[in-house]
Amino acid sequence: MSILGTLDWVIILAYFAIIIGVAYWATKKKKKSAEDYFLAGRHLGWFVIGASIFASNIGSEHLVGLAGSGATDGVALAHYELHAWCLLVLGWVMVPFYMRSKVFTMPEFLERRFSPQARTILSIISLIAYVLTKIAVGIFAGGIVFSVLMPDINFMGLDSFWVGSILVIILTGLYTVLGGFRAVAYTEALQTIILIIGSVMVTYFGLKALGGWDRLRDICGTEMFNLWKPLVPAGTESTWAPVKETGRMAWYFNDNYPWVGMLFCAPIIGLWYWCTDQYIVQRTLGAPSEKEARRGSIFASLLKLLPVFIFIIPGMICFALAKSGENTAIQQVLFDNNGNLIRENAQQAFPLLVTKVLPVGVRGLVVAGLLAALMSSLAGVFNASSTLFTMDFYSRIRPKASQSQLVWVGRLATGMMVVVGLLWIPVIKGGKGLYDYLQGVQAYLAPPIFVVFFFGIFMKRLNRKGCIAALLTGFGMGLFRLAVDTPIKLMENFSYENGSFLWIVNNIFFQYYSLLIAVVCAIVMIVVSYATPAPAYEKISGLTYATLTEEDKKASRASWGSKEVLSSILVLLLIIAAYVYFSG
Repeated sequence: MSILGTLDWVIILAYFAIIIGVAYWATKKKKKSAEDYFLAGRHLGWFVIGASIFASNIGSEHLVGLAGSGATDGVALAHYELHAWCLLVLGWVMVPFYMRSKVFTMPEFLERRFSPQARTILSIISLIAYVLTKIAVGIFAGGIVFSVLMPDINFMGLDSFWVGSILVIILTGLYTVLGGFRAVAYTEALQTIILIIGSVMVTYFGLKALGGWDRLRDICGTEMFNLWKPLVPAGTESTWAPVKETGRMAWYFNDNYPWVGMLFCAPIIGLWYWCTDQYIVQRTLGAPSEKEARRGSIFASLLKLLPVFIFIIPGMICFALAKSGENTAIQQVLFDNNGNLIRENAQQAFPLLVTKVLPVGVRGLVVAGLLAALMSSLAGVFNASSTLFTMDFYSRIRPKASQSQLVWVGRLATGMMVVVGLLWIPVIKGGKGLYDYLQGVQAYLAPPIFVVFFFGIFMKRLNRKGCIAALLTGFGMGLFRLAVDTPIKLMENFSYENGSFLWIVNNIFFQYYSLLIAVVCAIVMIVVSYATPAPAYEKISGLTYATLTEEDKKASRASWGSKEVLSSILVLLLIIAAYVYFSG
């Protein structure tokens, strides 16, 4: 039985009608070339770029995972959302290099800076990362939302979770495959507006039901409102007690996002994601100029400050409503009979607020926002995946392929990625939480990419051998950790011998392991590069700061003015204000 009223359904259907109309308009645009299909002909304006970046990022992991983390860990994961400054790095530091090179993909840029082999390795890593994170997580979250909104649906033996997952894939896949990147970007811009309005309403009505902001702080307590968690929570007892007792590596083990990991590891993941990931950067590549790309990045950074208040706070509100007994229906879902929080059920925090707190009509608008986020997130990754596969693999194998063939292969690649993502869902279901799972996998795969891009731009002496060595080393370390972790999540009774090497690897907090990967990759890249011949600097002209020409510098400087500078300063001040408020 659905919890949605007639008015809710009218609003939802109206939303889908508008989305279909926008997508249809995009499909009518000419897509004769690969540039038209994969980069919207490089004609996107700053508003569409910024809104599209935000909508692509604010997807299933936020609606389901981030709100769930708010219910379990408070504002601990707000660090990731306050990484809006990374988008400023994209706009001011990385965009000039990307726009100057006129590339389709991030691996293609790496080829120009280092070698074709580096491009191939990064393409493989990126595609694997999309399957393990964005595609599978998007499908999984869609299922969770449908299971809460329409729990009694059953079709051909499939429950509401699987029906919802498949519906989200089909609806998103249709306009992504037909309309290409133009359809993705313009529908995301519209979905951003719906998403923000709907999420703000969830926060407003949730606080109203609870009794206000002060009431939320009283129930959640200082700990949940503190961004900086201790290395080892006082009084914590966990499976690593034997190691703690022997005094060996005790500080490595913690499951509550300690401040060391957040301060040093989280920025690495943030800079990789916002500045080098095809999924995000593709929006700026669709800009007609460096100026529009930078403005879009700054606009996205401003929007990126919202999730703390429209996703994490609603998760905390849901927890407070349950803990205080203000809403017994939510309490029965989140807490067991002994009054303990059921962490797995916390993933339902956001949709629970939608179903139990919002009035009819408003509920329909918010559900439309939920679906908007789910669809925009998947649409973005579908298009990014097809772009990577087509431009970095197929076009190199078949260099004489026609433009229409490239578009057709891109569509086929989307379907292949979806199937693999569906097969990976059981691993996510066995994890600690959706957002925890996502950050964990990204933390294992991001460091080598971060190292080769940023070190490569700032150090002209680094060469292709150093790049390849760093990528292979980091990727190997990340896959090793995933291989160690996966059996624990898939098999309920599986465990490693207490104190063994594999047990220690599995229990090292993921952020600390990520830092280890980053340090090792940096050392490997520098050592190998300086032990081998220097690159031909004339071939990497304009691709590092040390090889920029005076013409490059003047062109970049001419692309920005006081508006861009003041807007960037405003974003930084707002980030500082948030850190001050949520620091105990």
